[in-house]
Formats: sequence, structure tokens, C-alpha cells
Amino acid sequence: MQLSSSSAAPASSAPPQPETPRRLAIFGAGGLGREVLVLLRQLNAVAPTWDLVGFYDDQPPATDLIHGLRYLGTAAELNATSEPLAVAVAVGSSSSRAAVVARLTSPRLHFPVLVHPGVSTESFQHLQIGPGCIITQGCVLTTDIRLGRHVLLNLGCTVGHDAVLDDFCSLMPHANVGGAAYLETGVYLGTNATVLQQVRIGARTVLGAGAVAIRHLPPDCTAVGVPARVVAEK
Repeated sequence: MQLSSSSAAPASSAPPQPETPRRLAIFGAGGLGREVLVLLRQLNAVAPTWDLVGFYDDQPPATDLIHGLRYLGTAAELNATSEPLAVAVAVGSSSSRAAVVARLTSPRLHFPVLVHPGVSTESFQHLQIGPGCIITQGCVLTTDIRLGRHVLLNLGCTVGHDAVLDDFCSLMPHANVGGAAYLETGVYLGTNATVLQQVRIGARTVLGAGAVAIRHLPPDCTAVGVPARVVAEK
């Protein structure tokens, strides 16, 4: 797992932003894509960083113009770009986001860390955050936290000390991860779901909205309720 790092200090959430805007496209032309567009414009309002070129999606949207940005094509057309291009993958499902990233194979594409300007990610927090992570408004990360590649933290999520979220984990609004909890690859937490401290959630498991995981959950299942219990297995 590739994580951000620094030789002079512990890893922090985002690399230094460039002095001039870089070209960036959003993959995902649905509701989350529009929310990520808001995030990018909030970042640009603080420091002009991203030259927003448009949306890509394998399913064309109803209109070619979305909040001022054009729909430009599918993943195949994105792979055909002739210039370096940053990409924000705005796909809420963990498995679908992983599938999209697997299709984006052009060496000209790269996946920046995007963190809302109001979210604290100072070096003294000792955060490690992998490429492609998106952290939205109102999130709180405390200290000694590790996020893998393409982790999504939607609005108002909290992540406690020593927690690990592996690649492609997805936290929907106001989900909470306790201290030293471990979310394996592709875990999905629904809105207001909670994982208590030191609990481990197996890969690709879905914890339903409002559920509370008080003990370890196996991989490839769906759990709901308080306390969470497994109701389906893949």
C-alpha cells in the first residue's frame, strides 16, 4: 500500500499544493461527483490549485453540462488523454470505486489527495494518507491514523487514534471509527454507522446505516443493527 510520507517529519495528509493550477478531471458525474466539485471549488477559493476540466463517467449523464463543467466521456476516453491529468474518483461504492481505478490505466493519470480546507491535517497529527483519498467537510482525524489508497470520508466523519482504514474504504456521512479500529480493504460504513475502539471489520463488509459494531465482523458480509449482527454473506 502506497502512502504519503515525508523524510523531514511524519506523513501528513496532503503533499504541498502547486503554485499554479493543475488540470483535474472528476470521474463520476452523479451526486457525489457534484459534491466533489464543491470540494474542489472550496479548495480553489483558499488557494487556486486546480484547473477543472470536466467530468468523465461510463454512464453519460442526462445533461452534458453539470454546474458549469462539461461531460467529456468514458474511462476509455480518459485513458486516452495526451497530457498529465489529475483525477478525483467520485464513486461512493467501495467495490465500484476500486473497479473504476483498475480501469484507469494510463500512466498520464494520477490521483491526488483532496482534503477540505477546514479539516486539520497537521504534521504533528502523524497521519498517513494514500493517493486518491477524498476527505470532505466536517471530518475529524485525531492522531496516528493510516488511510490507504482511495479512501472516502464523506461529510462529518470521525476517525480516532491509531485507526487503520485500508484501500477503498468508504465512510458515509457522520460515520465514526473508534481508536485502534481496523477496517480492511473495501469496507463500507453507512450513514451514522459506528465501529467501536479496537474492533476489526473484514474486507468488503458493509455496516449498515446507524449500525454499531461492538465486536469483530468477518469479511464479505452485511451487518446491521445495534449491536451489529450479520444478516447476509456474499
